[in-house]
Amino acid sequence: MKITSEVARRWLLKKVKSVYASLRKQITAYIPFKPSKVLLAAATDGLPDYFVWGVIDWHFRHQRPQQLSKALVDSGRRVFYISSNFRNDRRAGFAIEPLDNAGKLFQIKLFLASPKVIYFSTPSTTEVEQLQKSIGQLICWANTNLIISFVQHAFWCDIARSIPNSRLVYDCIDHHEGFGNNAVDIIFKENQLLREAEITVTTSEWLDSHVADRANNRHLIRNATDFSHFAAHPKSPYIDPENRKIIGYYGAIASWFDTDLIGAVATNFPDCCILLIGADTVNAKLILSKHQNIIFTGEVEYKYLPNYLHSFDVCLLPFKILPLTLATNPVKVYEYLSAGKPVVSVDLPEMINFNGLVNSARSKEEFVLAISNVLSTDCSPAMTAARIAFAKEQTWTHRAANLIACAELAYFEPKISVIVVTYNNLSYTIDCLASVVANSQYNALEIIVVDNASVDGTTEYLQSWAHESPNRAVILNNKNAGFAAANNQGLAIAKGEFFVLLNNDTFVTPGWVRTLHNHLKRDSSIGLIGPVTNNIGNEAKIVLAYKNMDQMVSAAKKYTSAHINKISDIATTAFFCVMFSRDLYNNIGQLDESYGLGFFEDDDYCRRVEFAGLRIVCTDDVFVHHQLSASFLKLPSQIRRNLFLKNKVIYESKWGTWKPHQFRKSLGKRS
Repeated sequence: MKITSEVARRWLLKKVKSVYASLRKQITAYIPFKPSKVLLAAATDGLPDYFVWGVIDWHFRHQRPQQLSKALVDSGRRVFYISSNFRNDRRAGFAIEPLDNAGKLFQIKLFLASPKVIYFSTPSTTEVEQLQKSIGQLICWANTNLIISFVQHAFWCDIARSIPNSRLVYDCIDHHEGFGNNAVDIIFKENQLLREAEITVTTSEWLDSHVADRANNRHLIRNATDFSHFAAHPKSPYIDPENRKIIGYYGAIASWFDTDLIGAVATNFPDCCILLIGADTVNAKLILSKHQNIIFTGEVEYKYLPNYLHSFDVCLLPFKILPLTLATNPVKVYEYLSAGKPVVSVDLPEMINFNGLVNSARSKEEFVLAISNVLSTDCSPAMTAARIAFAKEQTWTHRAANLIACAELAYFEPKISVIVVTYNNLSYTIDCLASVVANSQYNALEIIVVDNASVDGTTEYLQSWAHESPNRAVILNNKNAGFAAANNQGLAIAKGEFFVLLNNDTFVTPGWVRTLHNHLKRDSSIGLIGPVTNNIGNEAKIVLAYKNMDQMVSAAKKYTSAHINKISDIATTAFFCVMFSRDLYNNIGQLDESYGLGFFEDDDYCRRVEFAGLRIVCTDDVFVHHQLSASFLKLPSQIRRNLFLKNKVIYESKWGTWKPHQFRKSLGKRS
């Protein structure tokens, strides 16, 4: 009777907890998200933030992801480590866990309505949208601009690739096809990552060769050691209860762990302790149970590993020879060598890179013989010193420096040419060019200004401005050539692979140019792309409240972070700010100069792009402030009207009846 009552009580308690959790989740969905109040250091000027898209949770096992993250923080960068685990929540948001005392290292758990395991499937469209909005909340909270999106698992592909103003770097740390739990769509997404990443980092020569035909800008950055952690002699080293010599291994005891080989070692060295440290996921303890000299400790915390390592007389790497292990550059070998310990390994390709400090064996017999030789030979101080000296130069600090050198340099970025046409309005031009210089955050940028015979000091200013940097050029016309002709002059001398036509009455926001370019690069169906703005006569107009440019940048950040990767097809993008590729320009040609001073040249160009079968889009994750028609407004209204009507006739003779532009539905129709 008591047993029955206890079962009923537990069942009821479980039911109540389930109902409570469900109600709490539903109620929470209507509460506006607010990040936890934690110490957050400001980003260091000129340095990007790193978003590390983790393959594991931070606390699962201390490996390459955590080591590189800490080394990047030590270099002055902020790191936001995106956990493989999620917070069950329907909202856009994140849970944040500080991992240091300086406000520079955090673990982030993104909100997801139905959390899932990242290894088994890719996120659905709905899940991608929520995760993009969640990461947008993080970007806004952290006030981060330039981002290195450092991806370590293909599950994150669609979210990481869409981050505004980011460089996509794929850290290809394993031969993922060799794991049995990776779904087919995960492998498909990995191939997409390899194609799209600006840089693919690999950890071994085998892996580098394996992805060579699919990856761009490959860089080999091997694993490393936390040298000070493993080199220091522990205060409480492990002592074998029977005072035997110790043949040791630590790490995962998984499908690639060779239990037959370990059995042979145990048989051949019955007087030694075979000490195996790590989570046993293949029932190795049962398989090897007949060997009384094998000790399984289970998982040991990272901080205690040196206590065992410094007691090893021989360190082992007893892996099966599989594609998965052939691709491996084993972290533990660097750590073994940090303690000066002799290492015996199966003959993996990467062993050749340890300068002869590792004993490699091609067979079970050679493996046993190598251990015997180590145990029967007195420890050589010179060899011990050589191992330590090698490991000392293979630290995570060294690897982070390699990563920074390849991920943050702009040699792989295509040149982008920004063409600005000016006609008087000097104050606007000064602000526009200053914003381009300060907010583009893109080193491979060329700025070309074409002046249409200004008479307000613009000419003198531009001549001085052009001499300040080699990436600037100025064309000075002796008459007003008009909008189309002046842009054509700039395009004719532009050296970029991509072009931007930008009005001088604009003010760009941080990261604008890279975000526009990333959209074009990712989607070959797009011909022309423009940003949203405060002032334009079509769907690109949004309502954003601000009183000055500082407020504008802040308001724009909040808006664009909430609209990551939101792209809309529109009939015509206004050429106050538009980006397109050189390939498109070579195909479509110049702007039509028959439109004279202006009006309809952008409509005309859009029709030509449309006729070529390409899309014209507006993206909500880039905002550019626009004063609107600053130059045209200085013309008498009747002249403007006559010019409009004249050019409308030209347009309609080519394309039929002109359709007036429309605002987006939220703003209503144009009057």
